[in-house]
Formats: sequence, C-alpha cells, structure tokens
Amino acid sequence: MSNERKVDPAEVRDHIESILGSYEQVFEKFFLSKFMGLNFDYLPHEAADADKDHLRVTFKVNEMLMNPQGSLQGGIMAAVMDISMGHLLNKTVGMGITIEMKTQYLRPAPKGLATVEGRYIKKGRTLSFMESRLWGSDGKLAAVATATWKMPG
Repeated sequence: MSNERKVDPAEVRDHIESILGSYEQVFEKFFLSKFMGLNFDYLPHEAADADKDHLRVTFKVNEMLMNPQGSLQGGIMAAVMDISMGHLLNKTVGMGITIEMKTQYLRPAPKGLATVEGRYIKKGRTLSFMESRLWGSDGKLAAVATATWKMPG
C-alpha cells in the first residue's frame, strides 16, 4: 500500500468537535455511531415499530475507519454489524444484550458507501437469534455476523 495515505488531523478535529455538539448517549445518536457516520433505515417503512423486520445501516468508509491495508478495519465491521442487530432489537422489543457473536470476514470492504443489514433469524421471548451482513461500496458481500441476544426483562 502507498505510504501517502493519511488521516487529515484538521478533518478529525472538526469531525469530533461537530459530534461533541450533537451526540446523545441514546440509540442512533450515541458518540460511536456519530463518529462512524451511521445512517439508520428501519424496514419496512409502513410497518409499526414492533413489526419492523430489518434495519439497513449505511456509512462512508473513509481513512479514519480504514486499516493499513486500505480497507475497512475488521473491528469496525463487527461493531457496525452488532449495532445493526441491537438497534433493530431495541426498535422492535426493547433493549437487549449481545451474549455471543460470530463474525465471518469474506473480503475487504473498500473506501466508499458501505451497507449493513441486520435482521432476525428467530425472535423469541427470552433469546433472539439475529444476523447481519455488510456489503462494500463495490456491492460485494464483505462480512456476515450471527448473534444471540438476551431479550429485555
């Protein structure tokens, strides 16, 4: 990889300053989601919150989120997939806890717009089984995660 790739310090400072003025430690607005620039779209749009069946999260893969190899860092991938499942759970039934998560990395996710979709595999009363998939800006599936969530209550 080229040694010319750099994170612009002024851009980082400006980005963090803008987040500090607008974040709330609540779903969709917490600091990390704002830092990564996550956009949330619960689907289907016409369904009541309890009936939403998946969440699409989009964000721009930029230098601040990339590894030295020039692609989205794997921990960021896992974090966004976890967020996609947790936010869907919260929207439909309330807060839950990730009790285990397995992430499979299939290919690098390049710079550009990434899309993550979280959905239920099986919704239960005490445990829910969920999955999330991440596609890179090239439209190729880059990672898949499955997780078990402990339901609220």
